[in-house]
Amino acid sequence: MAVRERPPVLLDPVAKAIIEQLQQDGRRSYAAIGKAVGLSEAAVRQRVQRLLDQGVVQIVAVTDPLQVGFHRQAMIGVRTSGDVQAVADALAAITEVDYVVITAGSFDVIAEVVCEDDDHLLDVVTRRIRKIDGVLTSETFVYLKLRKQLYDWGTR
Repeated sequence: MAVRERPPVLLDPVAKAIIEQLQQDGRRSYAAIGKAVGLSEAAVRQRVQRLLDQGVVQIVAVTDPLQVGFHRQAMIGVRTSGDVQAVADALAAITEVDYVVITAGSFDVIAEVVCEDDDHLLDVVTRRIRKIDGVLTSETFVYLKLRKQLYDWGTR
């Protein structure tokens, strides 16, 4: 999913409570959420739809790449020349890339890739990423073991 730049949304305490309920269980019923946050089922349905429409939340099934045939993940640091946003957009258009951030520091852009195996990763890096106009260098950090990946950072 491409991230669209939008103005920040101010969340009231009820919206934050709804989000926290969904983070605990994205399949939780609107009735159960309503009971937990003090709203009717219909009010929760409307609130959740508004959060979806505003791009505040996504409700998706998160898979374990290893369990679905993708045995190689890597983070790739990219140094660029010229328009860093154009490079980031080109990286984001690659199917195997699931995460792209423009950064400060040693790399201009960092991208995460999920591939079937080492040959697939090699193809993505050499034939696609390094061929993007504006990519000067890349450095690949192959994941040996994923120890933590959570999506429950809350609404602070």
